[in-house]
Amino acid sequence: MSSRKGQKGAARVVQQQLARERRRRRTLWVSVGAVAVLVIAGLIGWGVWSSQRSTEFTAPAGSAEGGTGVVVGSGPVTVDIYEDFLCPVCKQFQDTSGATVDQLISEGKIKVVYHPVAYLNRFSTTEYSTRSSAASGCAAQEGKFAEYAKALYGQQPPEGSAGLTDDQLIDIGAGVGLNRDSFGSCVRDGTFKPWTDHVTEQASRNNITGTPTVVIDGQQVADRSPEGIRAAVAAAGK
Repeated sequence: MSSRKGQKGAARVVQQQLARERRRRRTLWVSVGAVAVLVIAGLIGWGVWSSQRSTEFTAPAGSAEGGTGVVVGSGPVTVDIYEDFLCPVCKQFQDTSGATVDQLISEGKIKVVYHPVAYLNRFSTTEYSTRSSAASGCAAQEGKFAEYAKALYGQQPPEGSAGLTDDQLIDIGAGVGLNRDSFGSCVRDGTFKPWTDHVTEQASRNNITGTPTVVIDGQQVADRSPEGIRAAVAAAGK
């Protein structure tokens, strides 16, 4: 009799252990499911945020399709120039080959898409790359992107500095004929900062890793000298 009771007791213990194990497994799977839901929700939220960040912008007048840059000229060969207004080598490119690019535009041989990216914010204490790019968008809005960009390079601040102030950016705009009031409001309001983010993100997605980068009809150009630019344009036009 006692043996039978012992067996029943042992069976109850086993059943209780199995019940606890089932409850533990249910709790574990509920927890795993909750974590999975949170992860999925987080990924969806990040995707929505990222998409909104990429799409919620206003491109300035004269922008390329998709708002990834500002178009100057209408020739058959497309030249994409990725630049950062804080980049010393970009200034060198402007000083050495800018006139050649301008001439090819005036000759009707090329269409240039300027992509003012903000890659060098870490080298400024005031995110000058973003601010100057956004200001160039304000200049593009009033039809003077090229003139303003050249003037920015003419007063380029050193890397590691605060960069030019908004007042100085506005003074440069007034100096190339932009309306001080409307242009100034655009700069101070940061109207085209979201556009700058978009241009920069798209450049990164296009595997543009540094500035200046010159791409002629889809081919990146290693020789950015006046002769190299002319040769690449001539080859693309054949």
